[in-house]
Amino acid sequence: MRRKDREVTDPKAIVDIIDGCSVIRIGLADGDYPYIVPLNFGYTVTDGQICFYVHGAMAGRKYELMNKNKKCSFEMDIPLKIDCIAKEKNVTMRYKSVMGKADIEFLDGEEKQNAIDNIIMARYEQTRNFDYNRKTVPITAVARLSVTELSAKVNPVGETKK
Repeated sequence: MRRKDREVTDPKAIVDIIDGCSVIRIGLADGDYPYIVPLNFGYTVTDGQICFYVHGAMAGRKYELMNKNKKCSFEMDIPLKIDCIAKEKNVTMRYKSVMGKADIEFLDGEEKQNAIDNIIMARYEQTRNFDYNRKTVPITAVARLSVTELSAKVNPVGETKK
């Protein structure tokens, strides 16, 4: 990381950033160009291991690429504001972000149902107690993304060039 002064290494601070993000973008290998998909997500942290949980149809480009190569990159961010610093004649984006790499594993049975109900649906206030159509579960893919590499960075509001 070029700007070590913006690096976030505290595990709690990293989880706080993740908690503030509503979308994870995953990058999947697709020949010469990556395929990037924004997704809603849930997550767990167990003994320091972060896992993201995503869902979607059991068909289509995302599903095919996730099955073809069980690895992905990911990124999530919280844009805070664009800051025009008149004194320095500088413009910067204030943000918090997390990115990294993960291994992909599709879930089945009770583990899949638990991920839907207690991780993904439970994460968002709007879906936490929503009585969704459970008949769609057999045709829904649920993947656990086990983080293998992670970095976090913050360009906080109020920081000026040193």
